[in-house]
Amino acid sequence: MHGYSQLHTGALDDVNVTVSLHAGATLLSLIAGTLGGRPHGVPRHWQRAVAAVIGDDAVILRPLFDPHYSVIPDCLTATSTMAEADMRAYLSALAELDDFILLRELEAEFGPVLPRHWHPVADCPGTWIRAYAGVMNRLWEEFRTVWKSADTLLRKEQERIGLAAVTRSLPALLPGLSERLISDGASIRLPDQQGRSFDLSGRRLTFVPVISGQGACLFSFDQPGPAWIGYPLPAVGLLWGGPTGRAARDDTDKLALALGHTRAAILRLAGTPIPIGRLAALLNCSPSTASYHCDQLQAADLLSRHRHGRHVHVKITERGDELLAILA
Repeated sequence: MHGYSQLHTGALDDVNVTVSLHAGATLLSLIAGTLGGRPHGVPRHWQRAVAAVIGDDAVILRPLFDPHYSVIPDCLTATSTMAEADMRAYLSALAELDDFILLRELEAEFGPVLPRHWHPVADCPGTWIRAYAGVMNRLWEEFRTVWKSADTLLRKEQERIGLAAVTRSLPALLPGLSERLISDGASIRLPDQQGRSFDLSGRRLTFVPVISGQGACLFSFDQPGPAWIGYPLPAVGLLWGGPTGRAARDDTDKLALALGHTRAAILRLAGTPIPIGRLAALLNCSPSTASYHCDQLQAADLLSRHRHGRHVHVKITERGDELLAILA
């Protein structure tokens, strides 16, 4: 990933901020981290579940995640229903999407000559839309139980962001939302191959907690629609219990029964290198507690540590990955 897109917000204390508990961004992140080659940090057992649900329809998703283009037309995302946080409305809108709307958005984004990877869509837009809507419906049915199990965490996050906005402490909160988000108090930068620039221009800025992985990063800044940013839900690792539909507190989670809930969550979070401080934030525990559990996992050759500058990163070992595959 090279380059950043930048949203010029002006003074963050003056921005109208809301939180949307919309699962549409989560579905996109699950796909991006499983089939799109994006570093969203989706745990492997969830990746297997996503891949199984999508099956042979994976081919229709390729235009959305080309290595050189990160553009997904707004009509295919949850942008239009973000304010209402209504999954039923989002899925219905997808099923009823007019071919012309999709083609118009593609032309507005790319001009009259579409990139090659969008040609199959433009050739048979109606067929492609129906297939895409079917994928999103199946994925929602598979993961809706996980989403419901996260309700308490989601509500707490909604309160946390709301409190920061009311107390004018949003500038201090933003850097902790995501490792991939950069804020200087007057603008926000996020990774994007196209490296575009946008102005908030008095619009509402909506934050959308995402339940997928610690690297989740999605956004839509285009005018005149709403501006929104999807970021990892804090303590997302606590939800990585079963393949899908079971939280880590479920007694059917074999990995948690063998290692304990916290250590099981650490192994699932450490599929890609992650700083211990970030790990603690995702698990909603202190850095010393996270470090203690990492010590025990390292002693069992399930986790390795590496220093990167001032930070210590942990990553699951081959032996840990094998254990995860067997018990997850």
